[in-house]
Amino acid sequence: MYDENTTYDAESTDVGSRIDPVLARSWLLVNGAHYAKFEPAARSRADIVVLDIEDAVAPKDKVEARNNVVRWIGPKDGSGPGAGEWVRINGFGTPWWADDLEALAQTAIGGVMLAMVESVDHVTETAKRLPGLPIVALVETARGLERISEIASAKGTFRLAFGIGDFRRDTGFGDNPQTLAYARSRFTIAAKAAHLPSAIDGPTVGSSALKLSEATAVSAEFGMTGKICLTPAQCAPVNEGLSPSQDEITWAREFFAEFERDGGEIRNGSDLPRIARATKILDLARAYGITESEFDDDPVHAPAPSDTHHF
Repeated sequence: MYDENTTYDAESTDVGSRIDPVLARSWLLVNGAHYAKFEPAARSRADIVVLDIEDAVAPKDKVEARNNVVRWIGPKDGSGPGAGEWVRINGFGTPWWADDLEALAQTAIGGVMLAMVESVDHVTETAKRLPGLPIVALVETARGLERISEIASAKGTFRLAFGIGDFRRDTGFGDNPQTLAYARSRFTIAAKAAHLPSAIDGPTVGSSALKLSEATAVSAEFGMTGKICLTPAQCAPVNEGLSPSQDEITWAREFFAEFERDGGEIRNGSDLPRIARATKILDLARAYGITESEFDDDPVHAPAPSDTHHF
C-alpha cells in the first residue's frame, strides 16, 4: 500500500486539465474512500485522475469507496462531475473484482487500472465485462513480470504500469534504482514490442522534491513516459520531467532547419533516426502545449537528446 501522507504543497494555479491517455504522464491516485479529495484532484495538474478502490482502501471500506466513485463519475450520459475519470479496481480473483466491474459498467468511466495483473486472463476477463474500455495492466509481482510480454499483447491491454511497492515486497529488492533496472527494461521492451504506448512507472514516496525529480529522471532514462503520482502537487514536476526539455526542442528545431538548408535530402545513415527523434519531440511539445523559451541566451547549438520520447 502506498503512503498517502506525502507532504507537498498544492499549487494555487491548478486548473484541471486532461490529455489523451496515450500521452498521459502523471497518473494521480486518489483514495476512493475520501470523497472530499475528488474535486481537488479534478482541478489538479494530473494528466489522468485514477480513483483508487484497491490498495488505498481497507476491506471494510471497499463498498463505500466504490459507491463514492460511482456517484462522482456519474451515469453513462456524462452528467456526473467526474465523468471520464479512471478507476484503479481490485485484482482479478479478489472478492471485489466482479462487483467493481458491474458497478462501473453503468458509469461514464474513462478507463480502469487493473491491480495485480499476473496473466493474460486477468486482462481479457476484465475486458469482457467492460467492452471497449482501455485497461492499464498494473504488474506488481515477479510472476507478473515473467509474463509481461504476454500481458502486453493481451486483447484489452492499453498500457502497462509498474507497481513498484508490491514488486519490492514480493521480490525483496531495495530502493536503489539499479535493483529495478532489469524490471523497468522489461516493461519498456514489452510495451514497444506489443505496439503499446510506453509504460507507466510506479510512484515516488516521500516529501522531497529532489527525490521526486531524480526518480522521474530515472523513469525517463528507462523510456517510461508515465508515472503514478500520490498527491496533486507531484503532478506538475512529473509532467515537466517526462516532457521534452527546452534543449531537446531547440535541438529538434535546429536539426530540421539544418536539414532543409542542406536540401532536405537524406545525407547519411543517421538522418532517418534523427528525423524520427526530432519529429517525436516536436509532436509531444505541441501535444503538451510546450513552447520554446524566448529567453534562451545560449548561442551554442543544443546537443542531440537521447531517444526517450516515444508513443
